[in-house]
Amino acid sequence: MQCQECGKRPATLHFTKIVGGEKTELHICESCARDKGEFIPGTQGGFSIHNLLSGLLDFEHAGAGAAKPPAVRCDSCGMTYSQFSKIGRFGCSNCYKQFGERLDPLLKRVHGNTVHVGKVPKRAGGKVKTKREIDRLKQEMQSRIAREDFESAAKLRDRIRELEKEMGAG
Repeated sequence: MQCQECGKRPATLHFTKIVGGEKTELHICESCARDKGEFIPGTQGGFSIHNLLSGLLDFEHAGAGAAKPPAVRCDSCGMTYSQFSKIGRFGCSNCYKQFGERLDPLLKRVHGNTVHVGKVPKRAGGKVKTKREIDRLKQEMQSRIAREDFESAAKLRDRIRELEKEMGAG
């Protein structure tokens, strides 16, 4: 699909806007988006993609009169969480660790989970799915042991052994 702005390059950014039940789609290339200052055309005054990210990153502090959180700063590069929420990019790899506590609720809200599991190829799916199930059961077993629910933990242990035997035989 070609860019609807320049008609020269392939469209790499695809926006869908639904207003009053009417759907409008826009397909533009990265260059045209950059030329427009990363604004989505068709919205009143434009809407910056960085502003969208900023809004998501600050969602927990959005209430009027909410107390401002203490400034969290990366030990390595010195970037603050506030700077990150405005820029939309980390300053270094340590920022992930430094701001991780604040990112978890955002990731859970946007992606539904905080751990990337990816997709399983159909050909290798059986063993990969079984391995994931074993890992999940092991975590559950540890949780049951911590709660001193040893009977349930023993049942999980037995199920894990069954699955491991199936994997070894396959």
